[in-house]
Amino acid sequence: MQLPDPEMTANEVLQAFHRDALNLFLGAAIVAVGVVAAAFSVIRRKLDPVLIYFALFAVLYGLRMWIESELVTLTMHDFPFYPRLSSAFDFTVAIPAFFFFRAAGLFRRQAAIFSYGLGIELGSLALATLAFGPHRIFYQIANISIIAVLVIVVARSVREKSENEDFTVIRWGVLIFVAFILWENIRSAFGLRLPNIEPIGFVVFLGALGYVAARQTLERDRKLNEIQKELEVAKRMQLSILPAPFPDSTNFHVAARYVPMTSVAGDFYDFIVADDQQAGLLIADVSGHGVPAALIASMVKLAASSQRANAADPARLLAGMNAALFGNTQTQFVTAAYVHLDAVSGQLQYSAAAHPPMLLLRHGSVREIAENGLMLAVFEYATYTNAVYPLESGDRLLLYTDGVIEAANAQGDSFGHDALSLLLQKTAELAPAAALDKIASSVQRWSASQDDDLTLLICDYLSGAQDGKTVS
Repeated sequence: MQLPDPEMTANEVLQAFHRDALNLFLGAAIVAVGVVAAAFSVIRRKLDPVLIYFALFAVLYGLRMWIESELVTLTMHDFPFYPRLSSAFDFTVAIPAFFFFRAAGLFRRQAAIFSYGLGIELGSLALATLAFGPHRIFYQIANISIIAVLVIVVARSVREKSENEDFTVIRWGVLIFVAFILWENIRSAFGLRLPNIEPIGFVVFLGALGYVAARQTLERDRKLNEIQKELEVAKRMQLSILPAPFPDSTNFHVAARYVPMTSVAGDFYDFIVADDQQAGLLIADVSGHGVPAALIASMVKLAASSQRANAADPARLLAGMNAALFGNTQTQFVTAAYVHLDAVSGQLQYSAAAHPPMLLLRHGSVREIAENGLMLAVFEYATYTNAVYPLESGDRLLLYTDGVIEAANAQGDSFGHDALSLLLQKTAELAPAAALDKIASSVQRWSASQDDDLTLLICDYLSGAQDGKTVS
């Protein structure tokens, strides 16, 4: 057997490369587009049929351009099975294309049945080609079937109108590509010796998809910027509903810390009454997060303000808030706690609505004070009762939302009541504001991520009028 001339083979390869350069480049680019589409679907963690079928179609189409190139054919001429593989690949490429058309909404239900039938037919022709080798009758069957289904696609797309600009652009891109496919199948069916210009149609189709993707990206960025601006406004508005610092008082030193999980939050606190003789401290937590919870928090502000006449009676205040909120919060609810301190009588009254217990630090030990009724805004018949305790000079009270005790570390362990009580003891010598900073930073260091709003409120009672009394 005579060996081929190496110089002639090299020249043939070089000439083939020059002739195939454009197709090879387009094939590689189309495969890259398909890989990007598949990667995008994986990143989204959602198997979108449109993306999946498009990715498969693009990769197979780009690979076919390489397989059919003169350069690859010349390289693979020593492999007798290659012609069968190349021909079978021709039939395979069209299968994901028609499933893509169906997923994109270009087929009606009846036409979709034909796409499934065509997929089975093309798969069978690919297997027959691998088994028996390429035959012209196989191509004729495929060409006639593809032409028939594409005519259905064109006819349906031309009849239907859509007000969606993106769908219209994609549809015209598909129709142009379909026209090129029709031309290629007619050329192949009748054996016309004309150039294969089908890849141009595919590039036009990719251009349409790229235009839509770019436009949607810019539109998303615009909307995101608008949302961010609106959230900033909402944040400023929500901060405006929080009270000013507690006024200077000889009997009460009060400080609060408010750390929302997002720009806006569902936590809320207020000073219902704040003077030298009385302190009425309210803390509330709306279920959920973000804008919906923040909107309801503003309703809680109004409900609390409407009950200032009941500032000295926590049970009546919460019952009035419940009546104002009931039926107005959709499916969300509110937990709340309210304590009223009276320096004249030397007593505190406390009531809560499904809220974590208040902590009382006295003489270095911490006690939980709980007097819970039902959550607000859910049960019209909810009632509340007061717990009454004597005050002692040096008492420190801590109100907080459940985001503090439910903060979880990387192992999923909650911060918990015990750790909060211990922190309250350790910060006893600090001023209220400094103590809150220490507690809040400890909770944030503990938690792997902030999954809830954090709100804390400390009140120190400084009067000596009731020294010597203990909590019963």
